Amino acid sequence: MPQSRRHFIKQTTLTSAGAFLGASAFSASSYKRIIGANDRVRVGVVGFSDRHRSSHMPCFMNHYKELNFDVVAVSDIWNRRREEGAAAWKNKMGHEVTACRNNEELYDKKLVDAVFISTADFQHALHAIEAVNAGCDAYVEKPFAETMDDNRAALKAIKDSGKIVQIGSQRRSGTNYWAAYDFIRSGKFGPVTMVELTWNVNQPGRWRRPDVVPLLKEEDTDWKRFLLNRPNDVFDPRKYLEFRLFWPYSSGLPGQWMSHQIDTVHWFTGLPHPRSAVANGGIYMWKDGRKNWDTMTVVFDYGPLNDPSSGFQVSFASRMHNGEEDPKEIYYSNGGELNLNTNKVSPAGGLTQKMAAQMGMQANLLPEISLESKEKVVVSANTGGDTLTSNHIRNWMECVRSRKQPHAPVEAGYAHAVAVIMANAAVHTGAKVTFDEQTGEVMANGKPFKY
Repeated sequence: MPQSRRHFIKQTTLTSAGAFLGASAFSASSYKRIIGANDRVRVGVVGFSDRHRSSHMPCFMNHYKELNFDVVAVSDIWNRRREEGAAAWKNKMGHEVTACRNNEELYDKKLVDAVFISTADFQHALHAIEAVNAGCDAYVEKPFAETMDDNRAALKAIKDSGKIVQIGSQRRSGTNYWAAYDFIRSGKFGPVTMVELTWNVNQPGRWRRPDVVPLLKEEDTDWKRFLLNRPNDVFDPRKYLEFRLFWPYSSGLPGQWMSHQIDTVHWFTGLPHPRSAVANGGIYMWKDGRKNWDTMTVVFDYGPLNDPSSGFQVSFASRMHNGEEDPKEIYYSNGGELNLNTNKVSPAGGLTQKMAAQMGMQANLLPEISLESKEKVVVSANTGGDTLTSNHIRNWMECVRSRKQPHAPVEAGYAHAVAVIMANAAVHTGAKVTFDEQTGEVMANGKPFKY
């Protein structure tokens, strides 16, 4: 891990707006020493989505003047959102913003140097390929990919291109997560024995768009272009606007929420993907025509592939019919726990002297430690100008300037996508799912999982 990233916690201080300053941040004057630093970076928007409007936009506004970035174009295949996006960015930037009917038009006009990609879940990888093939850097929302064909293709295209791609796994730009990374990787935590991930809400309207669905008419968009490489289907405004509820346009809970949390497992442990996955659940509450489950538990096995006797379990549980949006991430060792909600390391559940003495062993208890973080961790899907996303977008913008790798490079997206696809395969097949390192395929019932 490069020194400037390894000591991210010690070198940065977060402001209330989410901008970070300090030894690892670039000062305005430092850009003058970088070739091309005086050139304005022209940014395009691929998909004027709710995520882009409510999160990317305010976070970009925190930093664009200092770093000399500008939004100049919006690409969206629905004319309504295309026009809304161009008007919204014109209001922010104070100049005309070009509205493009599709990405081909955006790239053919040579309008942009970098793009935000926040389209439907299944489109992220394919739109990332288009961006780098057009010579653009990109900020790509998660999940990175929903099939292994798309995942492999996007990884190769981005690696071959040399472009700067930041995956929208914003935990990698949080001070508490860097502190947790340092503590676990230092060996002080001991071997990870289990990780519990939960994300529960009680929101019947989550991922529904009843106010917008009636407004979408087939003649106002490009349905075939929306489908990309998915099977041909009749036009359905719900699948277009409420894609998170319908496979094969989204895996739902794994792609939207688990992808954030499972990324920290890969990051903290250095393991690239699970060894196996099983899942159970169903549509227990919201009988609204959705196809993706509203309740699930996925259990993963992680560890070295050449040593099945060692490893640990990761559970992800999510329900959409009871709970507040307060995701939990707890790492356990034999000596205690690391809790990313309280931002504390503690001896809770560790091996006490009383229990150890029964086997002639020594107690194993972690100390009480507060992770180096003061901010409340905000992880909702649409959190406005939250600290993590603001930090993450700034990191991408800085790396576009410096050409250094960002906090969440393409490999991070590829890894979380493997776990998401394994979870989804377990959901759809009921099988114990594995990953074939040689073929790069997620295997269920002895064959690659396909939609």
